[in-house]
Amino acid sequence: MLKVGVFGVGHLGKFHLNNWKEIKKAELVGFYDPNDAIAREVEEKYQLARFPDPEQLMDACDLVDIIAPTPFHFTLCEKAIRKGKHVFVEKPLANTMEEARELVKLVKESNIKLQVGHVERFNPAYLAVKTMQLTPMFIEVHRLAQFNPRGTEVSVILDLMIHDIDIILSLVKSEVKNISASGVAVMTDTPDIASVRIEFNNGCVANLTSSRISMKKMRKMRLFQKDAYIGIDFLNKKAEVIKLKTPQDLDVFSFDIETPNGKKTIALSNPSVPEVNAIRLELEKFCDAILDNTPTLVSEVDGFRAMDIAHQILQKIKHNTINS
Repeated sequence: MLKVGVFGVGHLGKFHLNNWKEIKKAELVGFYDPNDAIAREVEEKYQLARFPDPEQLMDACDLVDIIAPTPFHFTLCEKAIRKGKHVFVEKPLANTMEEARELVKLVKESNIKLQVGHVERFNPAYLAVKTMQLTPMFIEVHRLAQFNPRGTEVSVILDLMIHDIDIILSLVKSEVKNISASGVAVMTDTPDIASVRIEFNNGCVANLTSSRISMKKMRKMRLFQKDAYIGIDFLNKKAEVIKLKTPQDLDVFSFDIETPNGKKTIALSNPSVPEVNAIRLELEKFCDAILDNTPTLVSEVDGFRAMDIAHQILQKIKHNTINS
């Protein structure tokens, strides 16, 4: 049984608390949060001990779950790693590339596991198609959200788009060749809406649009590859596949089309979407990695790579803004 301490019990932190209570491999030992009002609420609702000092809580547990605001990620992660504690930290991994680079180095030198909370990797809609042979050559992403002051300590790139950057980097087995980006700060001091194009050495191109000032919510990714189109709706937990039919495609709707190369059969399907809680699944998988001594599914290196691309995007936007 892994003893767990939670750092930051605000909006998302409460979701983590609820899920930790359901995970049989873990035991909640307490939480740390400097906000007295939030802390009192959590103490009463969860009957959970509030620790007055982060280090005291770290000393009492095996695993730290860091859901504090991004500027605090590095300090808490560093303390925990130096104490030999396993670390789950919400995305982004850290506030700056220097901090992220140092955390990767510390993990490599230690004997602990670290997982970054890129929760969309565990979204049921993504899981429904993940087992397919995904080799996209064109990717289109729209991640739109209504404005919410929570999370605006970072740009829309590090708040929203980084989810899609992480998934794209995990899918495209090639180095990034070029990035072009534009963005506008509307409600905050950092970009609130951005349009990005990422080109890879293997020819794959990804177009990403993210906004946190939209009138409607949308979280969709479309993958186009040879002989197939895969649509992933992260928000509504749905997936669709349109591809050339093979003998293995049974019980799918199909129709024939005439092409210059003759008749082809197109198969349409909606893959079965598993009924899973994405946050609980990512926490459970992290526990499994610790107990079985296997690699984490979203490692510190994955978190670093997503941050690296995100910061390159921010530099492009800054450059374009200065020169406009």
